[in-house]
Amino acid sequence: MTEPVLVVGCGPVGQTTALLLARWGIPVVVLDSRPRRDLVGSKAICQQRDVLDVWDAVGVGAEVARQGVTWTTARTFHRDHEVFSFDFVDRGRSPFPPFVNVSQCLTEELLDAAIADQPLVDVRWDHEVTDLAQDDDGVTVRCADGSEHRGSHAVVCGGPRADVLRRALDLTFDGQTFGDQFLICDIRTELPGWETERRFYFDPVWNPGRQVLIHPCPDSTFRIDWQVPPDFDLATEEASGGLDAKIRQVIGDRPYEVVWKSVYRFHSRVVDRMRVGRVLVAGDAAHLVSPFGARGLNSGVLDAENAAWKIAFVRRGWAGDDLLDSYSAERHAAAVENLDVTAATMRFLVPGTAEEAAHRVDVLQRATTDPAARAQVDSGRLAEPFWYVESPLTTPDPGRPFAGRPPRGEAPPAAPGVLVPDCPVTVAGRPDLTRLRQLARDGLTVLLADDAPAPTGRADDGGAPVAVHRLADLDPSGVLAGILGARPGEIWLLRPDAHVAAVLTDPADLAAALGRIVTQNMELV
Repeated sequence: MTEPVLVVGCGPVGQTTALLLARWGIPVVVLDSRPRRDLVGSKAICQQRDVLDVWDAVGVGAEVARQGVTWTTARTFHRDHEVFSFDFVDRGRSPFPPFVNVSQCLTEELLDAAIADQPLVDVRWDHEVTDLAQDDDGVTVRCADGSEHRGSHAVVCGGPRADVLRRALDLTFDGQTFGDQFLICDIRTELPGWETERRFYFDPVWNPGRQVLIHPCPDSTFRIDWQVPPDFDLATEEASGGLDAKIRQVIGDRPYEVVWKSVYRFHSRVVDRMRVGRVLVAGDAAHLVSPFGARGLNSGVLDAENAAWKIAFVRRGWAGDDLLDSYSAERHAAAVENLDVTAATMRFLVPGTAEEAAHRVDVLQRATTDPAARAQVDSGRLAEPFWYVESPLTTPDPGRPFAGRPPRGEAPPAAPGVLVPDCPVTVAGRPDLTRLRQLARDGLTVLLADDAPAPTGRADDGGAPVAVHRLADLDPSGVLAGILGARPGEIWLLRPDAHVAAVLTDPADLAAALGRIVTQNMELV
């Protein structure tokens, strides 16, 4: 099949989708309504470790990390007292920091450069998609200029204002809009000691009754978010000198430059499903969350990876069309999880009832001295990958039950459905593969622990790529086996997005575990 996949929207989610599809050898046409790239403002700045790892698969992750500001500590204050801080746990040995702050504009420029080097991706600016239709063989989109474009599938990454396409797909987008506004400024100044930590202030004396969030960014720039009243007017605030006063209350009497400023109201919304026939919906077109926790762009990139490998497997005939159902099942569950987490944060930040307000005051007052109360302070649970423990692609393992959402800053142990921890590996004949997740992203990966019998069969000719490795061959030191918690005789199956699909003790079960993902008989017994 030579028809491209259509990607609607050339923001980071659309760019990532296109690059990952091209990595699988699939041609892509990207359509964006804007005349050109809009490089204004920092926008989404906080990129999580596992998202950098996804971008590394298309040659961009290391450069995003290099040009961004690394931070490892999240500090939370109530008024002028620090309530708690925490660092982030890496169960493996990732080369990437837990979070990097970098302007979305720079991220987009780096992704654009990768696209320019990719002949399978064709970006067409000034193509506003106004309608979408599909049949048994493909998808046709129509643009405002009268042009039509045909593809085998489409991924809608058109952002929060993709109302036309959501209506065309008969999707609901239920949720709520929060009344309070948030003022966002990028300030260039010097704040020694603040460069490697995120700071969150509850009820500071310089923003009484509300919150302030401060993130370090490259080039001595700091992103400051103030919660402000519903009737806040930025123009009036600037003219009166109020904006300058707000900034100086945070940074003190020192020179500064306002690089960018804006006012937002935040939304909490999700579509009712993320697959409609041959069309998948991703990123802000599918779900909107408040930014406290950095779960917007980060979850959108993970949508992109999930969509890309599954469309590629279907296009190549390695899997049946029903594999795309698992995209909606997995990523819709992730979106609902993100809404639950961020909605709880917003209830704590902006109490909607007298009972919620009293609870917040009580928790914050006790938290300075009571460790139990600190666990109830919600300043935003930071972005993390979703665990696909209930996915139709996951084979449960009673010996590795999922214990639920881990404490903030931590990751769950390796188990079916969980993103595998990363670790350096050595692959014979493949000097380009130096990490476990790089190996996993080449296809389906079978890992054999000590004493596990090697599969005697092989995939049918032309089938999905399946690689089999012994843990001891990949890492004779035993670090990898320790990170996984691998037990003698176990067989681990990893998906192309590096999530664990199964942990087995009977090699006869491997074909069934593979069969949850691919359709042909793998004959691995």
